[in-house]
This record gives sequence, C-alpha cells and structure tokens, in this order.
Amino acid sequence: MRVATETKTAAERLVQRKHLLGLEEMTKEEILLILDTAKSFKEIFTRSVKKVPTLRGKTVVNLFFENSTRTRTSFEIAAKRLSADVVNFSVSTSSVTKGETLLDTARTIEAMGADFIVMRHGTSGAPWFLSRRNRAAVINAGDGTHEHPTQGLLDAYTILEHKKRFEGLKVVILGDISHSRVARSNIWALTKLGAQVTICGPRTLIPSSFADYGVRVSYDLKEAISDADVINLLRIQLERQQRNLFPSIREYRLLYQINEQRLAMAKPDVLIMHPGPINRGVEISQEVADGPHSVILEQVTNGVAVRMAVLYLLAGSRGLDEAEED
Repeated sequence: MRVATETKTAAERLVQRKHLLGLEEMTKEEILLILDTAKSFKEIFTRSVKKVPTLRGKTVVNLFFENSTRTRTSFEIAAKRLSADVVNFSVSTSSVTKGETLLDTARTIEAMGADFIVMRHGTSGAPWFLSRRNRAAVINAGDGTHEHPTQGLLDAYTILEHKKRFEGLKVVILGDISHSRVARSNIWALTKLGAQVTICGPRTLIPSSFADYGVRVSYDLKEAISDADVINLLRIQLERQQRNLFPSIREYRLLYQINEQRLAMAKPDVLIMHPGPINRGVEISQEVADGPHSVILEQVTNGVAVRMAVLYLLAGSRGLDEAEED
C-alpha cells in the first residue's frame, strides 16, 4: 500500500510510537491512517487465500488477564493472516496463580522471543506500565475502565464504511458510561474525527468528568437519540460495579432499552452498534439486535482488519503492494 505524502508523518509517528496504548494520545491523522490501512487489509478477505507474509517470523502473544471471546480471537486471526506465530497465554494455568508478578510474567514471555504483547488487564494503566519495562511492542486490548483502543478504531471504521464521513454525524453512546473503556476510546476517536458525540444513561452511570471530554451529556433517551445517525450501545457491567447504581435491570430496560418503538425516534438509516457481549432483552431488544439497522456482526469482521492494520503499522512493515500471497 502506498502512503500518501501528507500522511507519511502520521505513519512515521506510528512506527516511532511502537505501542498502541490508547486513542487519547493519538492524532486525527494517525487514526485515519489506521482506518485507511484497515480498508486495504479488508480487501484480503475476498481472496481465496486470506493471508500475506508481512509478519512472518514474528511472534504475537495474547496476554489476557480477563476473559474475552471477540478481542482475543480477533487478534489471533489478525496475526495469523499476517503469517505471525501466535501464543495464547492462559493466566489460569500460569505461574500468576502462584504469585508471579505482571512484570516477571511479561519479561519471561519476552525472553522467549515475543515481538508483540497484546494485553488485557483489569487494572487501568497496566499496558502503559508494561510498555515502559519491556522491549516488545505492547497493544492495549482493554485496561480496567481506561481504554479499549482497537474497539474504538473498529467502531470508527464501521461508521465510515456506512456513512462515508464523520463530520456532522450525530453519534449517541448509550449505557454504562462510567465503567466502559469502549466509551472512552470511542469518544477520543470520534470527537477528533469531527463527529458530534452525545453520551446518555442514568445519572449514576455518567461521571461528571465526562463533561470535559467534548461531548454532550443527556439523561433523557428520547431527547438523546432524536435524529441520531449512530447509536452505540454499551452493556451494563455489573461485574465492575462496587454497589447498585440503579434500582433494577427491569427499570433500566424500561427507561433505556433500544427497541423497535424507540428506534423510530432516530434517523431512518440509523446504525445500531454494540461492542459485545450483548445482554439481549436488557440494553437491546431481540428484534433490534438482529434487525436491518444492526451492524454488530460487521463490527466483528472489521475488528480483524483493524487489528491487522495495527500490527502491520506498529511493525513498520513493507507495503501490501510488495507482499505476495502465500
């Protein structure tokens, strides 16, 4: 792939950056470069052999301290399509259960020749900590309630595929904002790209600090989604809540669930997004989750292309024009 002259600086910054820790620190140009690169990689999906030798000889380790289906599998497929060797590290069967520290675990993995460490951890800032004490490239696959940068990127890519622009789009992020790393990464990406972002949910699930993020805050579902171009739903993360922040799931469903009746309040071509896993019948009805407005499965597909782009750019690899199919 040939990078245009005006984006070479962004490409150089990405290579020099080495790690992908969050979208807050990235520029609009860097984000657009990743999205453009992901488009080229998605074209590979149409080939009979969905593989290029770009990362042949490199090793990607998925170091997940929390359970994951979509993100871990997506990174594994992305790395294998780039011809990298992949190791899925299981915390439950590792020396972590014997008291080994995060740093010692990572250094042990690095000593075995890991080039990339894709890390998910329940503590905010854990990938940042590791990146400053490890030679391997660290990719944040979700840390605490901080960020989930590749989810923010794949969400932006999915919006761009359908809407062809970001400027002026009305994007509503609805649900458990307080505990969502996805919400934060989406906010950083979409506001930099020119979208008008509204966050909505119960008052107890929207910290006052979000008013400083360049977004509009609403507690009224009908008002928030009126004429919305995109509604990105978030799961209620009961496992992260230290106390009950709303009376009941039933009340949340009555006030904030997106069903067919409420969907009619948004634009006729509104996109319904969800990072997964979905709580069907809670934040989203069955009919909407499987309906024509839903792009939830497209998000999963696009996640592979975006993560291929991230691995490719961080590796500083040669372009796709020079790569031959296996």
